Amino acid sequence: MKKVVKFGGSSLASARQFKKVGDIIRADKGRRYVIPSAPGKRNSKDEKVTDMLYACYDAASTGGSYKKILEKIKERYGEIIDGLDLDLNLDHEFDRIEENFVKGIGRDYAASRGEYLNGIVMAKYLGYEFIDAAEVIFFDENGAFESELTNQELSERLEHVERAVIPGFYGSKHDGTIKTFSRGGSDVTGSIVARAIHADLYENWTDVSGFLVTDPRIVEDPEVIETITYKELRELAYMGASVLHEDAIFPVRREGIPINIRNTNKPEDKGTMIVESTCKRPRYTITGIAGKKGFCAINIEKAMMNAEVGFGRKVLQVFEKNGISFEHMPSGIDTMTIMVHQDEFEDHEQSVIAGIHRAVEPDSVELESELALIAVVGRGMKATRGTAGRIFSALAHARINVKMIDQGSSELNIIIGVKNGDFENAIRAIYDIFVMAEL
Repeated sequence: MKKVVKFGGSSLASARQFKKVGDIIRADKGRRYVIPSAPGKRNSKDEKVTDMLYACYDAASTGGSYKKILEKIKERYGEIIDGLDLDLNLDHEFDRIEENFVKGIGRDYAASRGEYLNGIVMAKYLGYEFIDAAEVIFFDENGAFESELTNQELSERLEHVERAVIPGFYGSKHDGTIKTFSRGGSDVTGSIVARAIHADLYENWTDVSGFLVTDPRIVEDPEVIETITYKELRELAYMGASVLHEDAIFPVRREGIPINIRNTNKPEDKGTMIVESTCKRPRYTITGIAGKKGFCAINIEKAMMNAEVGFGRKVLQVFEKNGISFEHMPSGIDTMTIMVHQDEFEDHEQSVIAGIHRAVEPDSVELESELALIAVVGRGMKATRGTAGRIFSALAHARINVKMIDQGSSELNIIIGVKNGDFENAIRAIYDIFVMAEL
């Protein structure tokens, strides 16, 4: 098997963590291509190396005092190198970094040096070949990622490389300027490498044992999702679940390569598998619960609106003219509700109300604020009767009033609207009825 393994900043924050990572990689001969992040925090009071690099660059490029910050960065890497007993000296690299910082070469360059230096250390520690991401991952002159060119170059470069370390988070433009990915940078690099080598599996190692059914800040010690499809993941991510960014998923999704989210500190845990499709029955009826606060509803009422051709289009055009996107649009025969983000809507509310009156001459327009939306997602719901009924029952038992319910035709998710103040209790009630009751 060919596996790409990406390790997050917390997994590489110290020599001790490096050793855990080394043990994980050596335990499986298939783990041949390694994507390291920059060293993260060693404890809650510590600083990430990337943050220190930003601070150092900002000071150096503006003629400020930066030497102390640079020394702290050197010390971090020195501690890792000494702790691993490596015969490695990064003085030459730091001299070049300092020179480029003083020149003001760019904040993307500064941010990328954490991964770059960690990649050199990791390659030395494992005895793998080091490949600078700037040589194989490309952006155009406008900073847009060039996926096909990168895939071609990376495939050719790695074709005869048995084992390699490629730093995450950055690449380069054609003039050699360093460019970083905007979000989930190292996750994106891992996915790009997995596609290029036609990997059998992309392992993403972090500090949690996979994705959780719901937010652990709301439900204490929630269950881990064993298997999730890309579609389910997208639904949960859209509703605020902290998961891999879509840019990190797309390269492997198009190749059908599964992703395995694993815990560096608990390598025995199987984690979460992210797959295109699966015939495995989910452990519970639902896969996950996620949600967001801060919505408002614009309730439009007009007799016989269902017979008025173009009614919905005219209403939505009013929101478009005011630069407001809508989240959901449940409707009845004579009613139509538009759910929008309250902070986006408040500055335009009177303009929107006036626009709706001019566009469709409604009988009434009413606003309801301080609402939350909760998504209950799961491929198992399609084959299970009474899912919506169980949700209503759980919420009624918890004395929570449902303001809205919306189910897509795919039967993959059900969206529930409740008051902001009922948000946490609603999630707990749904979790209890679908997870705790099915354990």
